[in-house]
Order: sequence, then C-alpha cells, then structure tokens
Amino acid sequence: MLREYKPSDCPFMSKLFYDTVHTVNARDYTNEQLDVWATGAVDLEKWDRSFLEHDTLVAEIDGEIVGFADMDKTGYLDRLYVHKDFQGMGIATALLYELERRAQKTNLSYIETYASITAKPFFEKQGYTAAIENKVIRNNITLINYKMTKHC
Repeated sequence: MLREYKPSDCPFMSKLFYDTVHTVNARDYTNEQLDVWATGAVDLEKWDRSFLEHDTLVAEIDGEIVGFADMDKTGYLDRLYVHKDFQGMGIATALLYELERRAQKTNLSYIETYASITAKPFFEKQGYTAAIENKVIRNNITLINYKMTKHC
C-alpha cells in the first residue's frame, strides 16, 4: 500500500536507507564507499523538512515501511529506497510510477535522478536514459552514480 509521508515515518526511513545501502548496494560499492554514503547519522530534522517539501510516498506492507520515494516540484527524484528484505517485489516500480503520474499531472516535461550503479538497470528498465556518469566525493572517497532522465 502506498500512502503519503508523515513526520513520524522519518526515523524508520532513515534506518531503511542505511540498511538498504549497506546490503543491496554492497555488490557494487566498497565498504568504505558505503560508509560515506550512508553513515548512520542522518539529520532527521533536515530529512523531515525535505520530505515535507517534496511529494513523498511511503510503501507499507502489514504496517511496516518497506520503501519510500520523494520528488521535488521540478521533477528531481531525490530518493527511492526499498527495504533490503522486500527487493524484487515491484515496490520501487509502484513508488516510481505514482510519482511519475503525479509529475505528469503538473505538466513537468522530464524527470531527473542520480542513480547508483546498483539502481541504474532498474531505471533503464523504467525508460530512463543515463545522461552522464557522475563522481561524488565524500571525505576523499569517490562514489560513482549516473544522472538519468526520462521525458514525461
């Protein structure tokens, strides 16, 4: 079930983010890279503000948060994460589809995101095109991701 974000979700989403990055993305990134990407020290106030400003959806199964995604008003898909134990069940697709549907209703011409090496094939399957390879440097550690776009 998809629903709107509420501030009480934020701590659960922070844990889901950390656990997902450190398990699902481990096949494509080193432990050092995972540690700078998801430190386990999310600024919950900042995240909450961001989620409230964005169109943020939460996926639940039996009352448990199993995924979330958020997009700003310009069509920038900021975060899309699915619980490590619920991968491959269509949750990411459902979250993305709903955010895309909402974006189309606001007459956005395209959606943009920065996808990890791990997520790139998922986004390509959903019709996104990799525009450029991007290097993010955090604490002198380089992370590779891809700027990906899709026309609405």
